[in-house]
Amino acid sequence: MNAKQHQTPLADVRGKVAFITGGSSGIGLGIGRVLSAAGMKVVFTYMREDHRDKALALFPAGNPGVHAIRLDTSDRDAMVRAADEAEAKFGHVHLLVNNAGVGITSQISNATWNDWDWAMNVNVSGVFSGIRTFLPRMLAHGEGAHIVTTSSSAGLVSGMVGLYATTKYALMGMMEALRVEIEGRNVGVSVFCPGLVKTDIMFSERNRPTTLENPGGPKAHTPPPVVGGAPAIDLMAVALDPMDVAEEVLAGIRRNDLFILTHQEFQPGVQQRHDALMASFPKEVAPESRQDAVAVFVPQIYAEEAARRRREG
Repeated sequence: MNAKQHQTPLADVRGKVAFITGGSSGIGLGIGRVLSAAGMKVVFTYMREDHRDKALALFPAGNPGVHAIRLDTSDRDAMVRAADEAEAKFGHVHLLVNNAGVGITSQISNATWNDWDWAMNVNVSGVFSGIRTFLPRMLAHGEGAHIVTTSSSAGLVSGMVGLYATTKYALMGMMEALRVEIEGRNVGVSVFCPGLVKTDIMFSERNRPTTLENPGGPKAHTPPPVVGGAPAIDLMAVALDPMDVAEEVLAGIRRNDLFILTHQEFQPGVQQRHDALMASFPKEVAPESRQDAVAVFVPQIYAEEAARRRREG
């Protein structure tokens, strides 16, 4: 059987338009700079004016192909207005980078409803808002497009930041489902799962809405708990540079990779999780009638993606 032809709608990004949420610092800014250097027009969103100004200063002086829009991604109407502004500035948007997120450190066992609502509003609903706003426009202009969402290594293996991991697991399912739903419609889909990157995400509390503050006021940055009495690790000292991971994101977009993974050190953990899942299935083989029934619900994207990545090396 011949392999199904793999679409790469944004193999050529030059002259195309990108819209990046949370693009004024960290990973989002790195992606914006790399896309701009590759010839794209870049619209990025920000929450703080000082971040916006510092970000704009890192693009080539006088670059007419960069535009910043203030946006709270949890505001659905504002997302639509931002999309309208981006199109008025540069025309059709070809790449949506759902990157905005909050690095909330609450564990499931101690999270409040305010923690839950804030994390879900930004990390999950904000991503869906971007897809709901931009995907119909991408399908309508038909020029080839791509959607990439920043999940996390915490969307592959859960750790001590349970609420954050919950949101990132949700994004994995969202993007895998979207990949199946729009296959063959000239819009690529990727989910990006970085590990440690030099960003300010651990200081997300400064952007928590006052309406969702916990009693006593907003929490200061709380580092992940120390496990087993191990000495504290300077996480940023071992983190990758945003520009380096951004280059990998661009390569994944061009290839239309389903999964964009940049931190090999998480491979053993993912393998252990996979092994635990496989070991937990019943040993008795299901009857053919049930196997036929479930085949309808198990997409072929996993086998196809694995085969393609092995072929391409």
